[in-house]
Parts: sequence; C-alpha cells; structure tokens
Amino acid sequence: MTQNEMKQIISDAAAKAGINEYELYFEEAQGTDVTIFEREVKEFSSEEVAGVCFRCFVNDNIGYASTELFTEEELAALPARALENAHLIESGDAQPFYKAGDTYRPVVQSRSPLASSSDYIRTAMDAQEAAYAADGRITTGTETSCGGVRRKIWLFNSNGLDLTADYGYDVLVSGPVARDGEESTDGMTFAYGKLSELDAKKVANTAVSRAVSKLHASQQTSGQMPVVFSGEQMCTILSAFLSVFSADAAQKGLSLLSEKEGETIAAPCVTLIDDPFYKDSPVQMSFDAEGVATFTKPVIENGVLKTLLHNRKTAQKAGVASTANGAKYSYADAVSISPYCFYLQPGDVSFDTLIDGIESGVYITALKGLHAGANAITGDFSIDSEGFTIENGKLGGAVRSFTVAGNFFDLLKNIRGFDKAFYLDYPSGATVLGSADALVDGLTIAGK
Repeated sequence: MTQNEMKQIISDAAAKAGINEYELYFEEAQGTDVTIFEREVKEFSSEEVAGVCFRCFVNDNIGYASTELFTEEELAALPARALENAHLIESGDAQPFYKAGDTYRPVVQSRSPLASSSDYIRTAMDAQEAAYAADGRITTGTETSCGGVRRKIWLFNSNGLDLTADYGYDVLVSGPVARDGEESTDGMTFAYGKLSELDAKKVANTAVSRAVSKLHASQQTSGQMPVVFSGEQMCTILSAFLSVFSADAAQKGLSLLSEKEGETIAAPCVTLIDDPFYKDSPVQMSFDAEGVATFTKPVIENGVLKTLLHNRKTAQKAGVASTANGAKYSYADAVSISPYCFYLQPGDVSFDTLIDGIESGVYITALKGLHAGANAITGDFSIDSEGFTIENGKLGGAVRSFTVAGNFFDLLKNIRGFDKAFYLDYPSGATVLGSADALVDGLTIAGK
C-alpha cells in the first residue's frame, strides 16, 4: 500500500469519526545479521517490520491506536480506536499537533538497499580469517558479525505536515579471543558505514590488538589518582547519565540539572553538543518525532549549561521553545526525549600530550556493568574496570579487576582536557554518542 493510499484511508476514517486533528506516524525497519563462530556461520537473521500509529487530539487529550496490519479495514478502524482511547485519558494538558511551516535542513546521508546475505557472510568471514592470521594466540571463542540496518519514517498530520526520513548503515563487529597459557582475554571493535567501504582486515587487526594487549594484566593499586577514560568509555558513561539532560526528567525531579540553565556545571574545557547533522553519524534527522525542525545546539558550552533537551510538552511547561528532541523508540510509543549525535567536543592535542605530566594514574579502556553501578539521579557510580597504568607520563602495562568510583556531576567539573582521538559509538535508535579520551581528576580507584 502506498503512502497516498494510506493517507486517504485514514483521512476518510478520521472525518467519519468526527476527528479534526490527527497524526499518522509510520515506521518501517529492515535488518540483516550474520554471526561467524570460528569458521562457520553460527547465526543468520533477516527481518522486515513495519507499523503505524494514529494519534488524535480531542478535548485537550491525545488518543493512540496502532497496528502492523496494513489492510484497508484495519487502517480505517484506527481513528475510532484512538478516539475511544482519548476519552479514557484525563490529563487534559495535551497540545494540538505541530503545524507545517518550519524550514527543514536536508541530510547528506544516502540510504542504499541492504546488501545480499552472501555479501554480509563474505565480509564477516574475511574479518574472521584476518583475526586468526593477525596473531597465533587467537583461539576458540572468536566471533565476527556483520549486518545492516535500514529504517524509514513518515510523519503526516492534519495540520499540513508531510515528512519522510530514511537512514541506514552496515556494521562489522570483530570479537577475537586471545589465549596464552592458561590465560585468555577478549577484544571487540566495530566499524559502520557502507558495506563496500568497511575494511575487514583493519577491523580485525584492531580487535586482535585489543585482545592481546590485555594478556598478563596485573592488579591496579588503590588510591585517588588522575584517570584518563578512553573516548569509548566516556560514551559509556554518557549513556548511563543521558537522562540528566532530559527536561522531562528535570520536571519530574529526577535530574539534578533542573533549573540550572545558565549556570556553570562543568570545567571550561567541556562543551557538549547535540547535532542531528554530524557528518560522520550514520543517523541524521531533519525533524523530530513531532515534526519540529531539528538543529545543532550546545547543551553545555565551555562548562555552562545552555539548555536541557525538550520536546513540545516539556517546552510548553518550561515556557521555552522545543529543542526538537521529541523521540519515539518505536512507532507505537508515546513521545519521549532523546538526543541525536550527542558528543563531547574533542581537544587538539595528542594522547601522549594528554597524559604527559601524570606521574601515576590509570587509562580506562573497559567499564563493566555501568548501568547497574550508576545512579542517574544522584550521579554516583562505582564500576568494575580494565585498562593500563600511566607512569611518568607514559602508558604502562595492562591492569584489571579494579573499581573506579565517583560522581558524574563532579566528573564534569574535574575534566582537565580532551585529546583529538574522537570516537563515535554504535547507534542506539537515532542517538549516537561521541567523545575523545578525557583526563579527569578526583576519582577513586579500588584495586589491590
């Protein structure tokens, strides 16, 4: 069924139900994934799902109804079901749907079709063989996966909006296991983009290097010391505390950043940006889940909190404009809040320069169980970690099984700088996190 046919069926059914204001949110997702274990295909999956959510605005309430069945009868039944739902809601604080009129910045990404299953298998096999060839200590347990994601969103409403977004990417993940004597370690690296541009050998070699570098790790000594988080682990920390930047969490008393706009909350070197159009992000969006035109903005600028992230509801409550961060994690979900490419601005120095002058510290390259060991409301965290020592301004040997503890809000204030080794994490929905390596003072390390 075409979009125009769907639109006509919904419009006719809404008119018949006496609904004047309504919205249609359609989402289609395709995915393919293959996993190679040792030298055989362990798993293969391919799926295509699509669904549509109809929302209506009635008596200052929003009613919902959704379906994955695209028959004329099912689509025509959505307005009546949503109307019934609206009558059961007593909030009375909803807004009319967004009106057309914004200027939408075009995205530069392209959305090619998914590759063939044989192409994904071949790329994964190439990376698997490259991992074995890179080091004789790579052994049983080594896995490689490769696949692709494609997603289409269509947003139409009775107030003139008619918007479409498409994005997609392919990804290659290498997970080698290294063994030396009785000790084994693992490493993981991924790359995403177009399948034809993914370098299987490079991804595998990087993952192998990570795995073997952790062999024969010693125990880290305890104490309070300078800590350098890899860019990857700064993204991990940021993911655990994303909710503190949500206006919805702040308005519910679940964020200590409530009413802190305009105040200094971080070190001067800290600038946190939300950019829906970041050039290297595989997910770029010109509008949010409510149809508001997206734009690039600093959330923290030189240590000062400039804004929290808003959808239309939280913006109305705060008396400000929406930051265009309305989000739907699925077509049937209510509108929430989420960033796009959300990244800590990198510095302009090398890693060697960043750690120069640290007499005794630790470089953290892995955090385990962060979400279980972090409290987004208080900011406190205590996390099992791995990494390398820093001694007399130089990177030392591998260390394991130590805990790093602190507070996220204090961490922001105690960041002393970033290097230029910028890292973009794996997408989660439309959100991609980014950071360079960060030097932080004032954290407690508990080891031997």
